[in-house]
Amino acid sequence: MEKSGITAAGNWIVDKTKVIDDFPPQDGLANILNETAANGGSPYNILKDLYQLGAEFPLQGIGTIGNDDAGQFIIEDCARHAIDSQYLKTVPEVGTSFTDVMTSKATGRRTFFHYRGANAVLDQDHFPVDLLDCKIFHLGYLLLLDKLDQIDVDGKTGASKILQAVQQKGIKTAVDIVSENSDRFQQVVIPSLPFVDYLFVNEYEASKITGVNADPTDLESMFAASQALLDAGVKEIVFLHASDGAVALTKSGERFVQGRIQYPKELIKGASGAGDAFAAGVLYGLHEGFSIEKCLQLGVGTAASSLSEPTCSDSVLKANEALALGEKYGYLNW
Repeated sequence: MEKSGITAAGNWIVDKTKVIDDFPPQDGLANILNETAANGGSPYNILKDLYQLGAEFPLQGIGTIGNDDAGQFIIEDCARHAIDSQYLKTVPEVGTSFTDVMTSKATGRRTFFHYRGANAVLDQDHFPVDLLDCKIFHLGYLLLLDKLDQIDVDGKTGASKILQAVQQKGIKTAVDIVSENSDRFQQVVIPSLPFVDYLFVNEYEASKITGVNADPTDLESMFAASQALLDAGVKEIVFLHASDGAVALTKSGERFVQGRIQYPKELIKGASGAGDAFAAGVLYGLHEGFSIEKCLQLGVGTAASSLSEPTCSDSVLKANEALALGEKYGYLNW
């Protein structure tokens, strides 16, 4: 029987989103207009987005949370969104990870203040690899998972070993990365690439991993960086996204370009989670056997719909409605 379902693992975060009037200068003051608590982190965002898209296949999470109100919030939220949380393990020694997301009402841009918390202790023994039977396994974010990012004497990371074990079970693997301001990208990310089927990166991350400047104003450079990632080991497809759209490059050399949806600025309330929403749309399409073109259209449609609320997932539409946004507003000719 064909495998079914998406399991997502990694950073489980409660986003405390504060909408402010605008960013102040250093030592200045900004007014908080409202505050909400919602999902954050790659697996949490993607699984909720998949539920919002109308996924009729199993959704399952893996990660670590604290024994606190935020951890209970996550468990209850998973139950409301048909996400199997049996492999979300409570670790008593630290609190649940959270992020203060400061979102400017004036620009829609955001800045993150993050407490690593329970995610920092997520390790290989928290992954029930032998019990997994999903179609796609997603891990995110590399560079924000302290234990799994550690490099062993053999040059491998905990993340690479998990991905290799999952891939050996015949499960497709997907990975996302955080845009950290560091020089660790090559050291931490490259060991995992031979065990990644679908890689999601933005232009900054691609440039840091490969040393190839991925410039969104020059599509050839975007494809050059994507090719470098395939050459470094990615098995099937690199999805490289930027603010104006996304490109995809397959191992066989097929190229795809998809401009973003020209979503009206007056409808945008925040960009938190837009990258994860793009990944969720693409993963939904990959699971359902869509063409790569349609996967990309659903990716940018899901990302656009996520912009209508300051939280990551609350405004994500059903898959057919997200796809329809492209017809309604048009795509950027990128």
